[in-house]
Amino acid sequence: QVQLVESGGGLVQAGGSLNLSCAASGSIFSINTMGWYRQAPGKQRELVAAITSGGRTNYADSVKGRFTISRDNAKDVKNTVYVQMNSLKPEDTAIYYCNVGGFLGWGREFISWGRGTQVTVSS
Repeated sequence: QVQLVESGGGLVQAGGSLNLSCAASGSIFSINTMGWYRQAPGKQRELVAAITSGGRTNYADSVKGRFTISRDNAKDVKNTVYVQMNSLKPEDTAIYYCNVGGFLGWGREFISWGRGTQVTVSS
């Protein structure tokens, strides 16, 4: 009922930048929080950054000052969240997953995950 379409991953050299986007669509009544998680090989999935409907943001300590999360709720872009990643480091290499939480019709709560997009930072 909720579809997430991620884009923007790829290969970049250390110090470079990437911008990830995730568009949510479907039978969505409202969205509370949109965010990005990542999982590196052999490690647990961890929060990268999140943003609430009111614009409050939360970042992992490892990305503070380098990553910026934002969201666009305009009708024509259909609930899209972005993360601008600057000064990338090899340790940022991971699969990045979009995460969206909110409500469908009739008060049903949902949490959806994207399929993931690979980010590889070469040294």
